Amino acid sequence: MTRTVDPLLAELRRKLLRMGSLAEGILEKSLRALAARDAALADEVKRDDLEIDRLDVELDEDVLRVLALQAPVANDLRQVVAIKMIATDLERVGDLARNIAKSARRLSGQTAVTLPPRLQELASESRRILREAIDAFSDLDAGKAEHVLREDDLIDASEGQVIQEAILALGRNPELAPQEVDFILVAKNLERVADHATNIAEDVILATQARNVKHAEKLAR
Repeated sequence: MTRTVDPLLAELRRKLLRMGSLAEGILEKSLRALAARDAALADEVKRDDLEIDRLDVELDEDVLRVLALQAPVANDLRQVVAIKMIATDLERVGDLARNIAKSARRLSGQTAVTLPPRLQELASESRRILREAIDAFSDLDAGKAEHVLREDDLIDASEGQVIQEAILALGRNPELAPQEVDFILVAKNLERVADHATNIAEDVILATQARNVKHAEKLAR
């Protein structure tokens, strides 16, 4: 027999996965705008983010309705709570993509300088870890989520290398200071994307295994 809560959970999951697809798309577009120094493409990112915000508001209302009318318990409750928390992280990924697009817009008016290879690698790594986190939720796969958590240190190290290289470049070519500053800002935004991917992975583990791994390393010390 189909439970009343099942179709409601399915609809919440559908909207969240749609939101995840949009977040991936907006991040990819902002990075294309950055690489091409395309101001028009960067402007599209701002418009695209509105759909993510709309879905975030819808999910807020839907989650409250499910909690109020269905009073889910145990695994169902954990899934509903995880969906709300993941939606918040995806909405913030959209905001970070907008930040990257702002850098792309600023860079579009300056002398073209090739994006640092390490920054390009960081962009690929951040996009990949976001994809893995969304896949972990789609499959409700704690193993995939654990893999995302193990990759966070890699992202942090890459961000640090981008910043160090940008600071060195500032010393060699001070006339390129505005561009190097934007490279640093983009690196920080990409690292934050990875942080939100990590949050999503932690929520998947909570939903599937009733195990809270947030701040686990720090609290174990």
